[in-house]
Amino acid sequence: MARNLSPEQIPPGWTYQLLDKVTERCSGHTPSKSIPEYWNGGIKWISLADTFRLDNGYVYETDKEISHEGIKNSSAQLHPAGTVVLSRDAGIGKSGVMAEPMAVSQHFIAWKCDNQEKMNSWFLYNWLQLYKAEFERQAVGSTIKTIGLPFFKKLKVVVPPYEEQRKIAKILFTWDKTISTTERLIDNSKQQKKALMQQLLTGKKRLLDDSGKPFEGEWTQVHLEEACFVNPKKPPKPDDGLASFVPMDAVSEDTKLIKYEVKLYDEVSKGFTSFVNQDCLVAKITPCFENGKGAFVDNLHNGIGFGSTEFHVLRSREGNCAKFIYYITQTREFRVRGEMNMQGSAGQKRVTTDYLKLFNVNIPPTLLEQQKVASVLDNADKEIELLERQLTDLKQEKKALMQQLLTGKRRVKIDDKEVV
Repeated sequence: MARNLSPEQIPPGWTYQLLDKVTERCSGHTPSKSIPEYWNGGIKWISLADTFRLDNGYVYETDKEISHEGIKNSSAQLHPAGTVVLSRDAGIGKSGVMAEPMAVSQHFIAWKCDNQEKMNSWFLYNWLQLYKAEFERQAVGSTIKTIGLPFFKKLKVVVPPYEEQRKIAKILFTWDKTISTTERLIDNSKQQKKALMQQLLTGKKRLLDDSGKPFEGEWTQVHLEEACFVNPKKPPKPDDGLASFVPMDAVSEDTKLIKYEVKLYDEVSKGFTSFVNQDCLVAKITPCFENGKGAFVDNLHNGIGFGSTEFHVLRSREGNCAKFIYYITQTREFRVRGEMNMQGSAGQKRVTTDYLKLFNVNIPPTLLEQQKVASVLDNADKEIELLERQLTDLKQEKKALMQQLLTGKRRVKIDDKEVV
């Protein structure tokens, strides 16, 4: 972390000092929840429930609000807009900047910045972001990890001249806006895909056939097992004795196959779920099923694979499109109904084979229409994947730039003059 920097590594004009010397560290405790007048008073209150809102720059919303009465009668404090906050418990190391006056619970540390001479809020926010992994390493505890207050009392930070801080923060803020714009594009694209699925997988919207005319013919409702095999038999051993292996953590919550390993067929053919190229995997156990875990598998070694016993496998029957079946498993109806029909004890509930077999689906009258529908949704997925790759690249490039700017390895221009 930055505390390991030697004076020789700090650029001329920069200092290396306690964060408490250039900011006002502050925190607070939670007012009594049994006194109603302490709460719902219009003042945003950052609590553990808001951890997911951090790491996105400004903090605009909170799960709860407190009142002036609650602040007055407790050690809680009202911090001004621009205060930088960092989680020291759940979501350790996540940080943000208050968009308006707020208060925080004891699970957070906050720093008031003068934004004039000593410390710029956005410079500090980015500095905390750069060293997030170090904060995670500092956490101690068995069931609940936390960073003790003594660590923050000794925390040191590199401090450029204020105008250089401001310029660095401005450059990184521009990157943040580009990243936020890309994230919004991804969210919009996902919503558009959901709307498409609702229209295309129910026949409410018909596509054009190869002659340019809308598809005709009535869709029919069938049980899923009439369109695909559910948990089919194991494929035979290949000549080289190798197969792909897919553990549960190798599939994402947006039903994508992230990775697979190549293992000996004899190692994995007993005690694991089998599948082949073009099969659809559906996680059966809670909460994986509800979260959308699954995948369309392809490009497997020797075309076959094995994976977690917590997968169901769907294989399209002749005359049906494998990708069409796959997109059915992404629909909200499929997931909601599956959750309602789970069996087993709490924490070990599973979607049954019978649920899959008897699930009602609407099927186009021709294979071609199924393929056309799947192709449109596949293109929507590719657009999302492209944006997600762009987002990953942007974040990596910003991180590399942060490493340069926040340590002084790369200097900025102030008033069109290069800082050297």
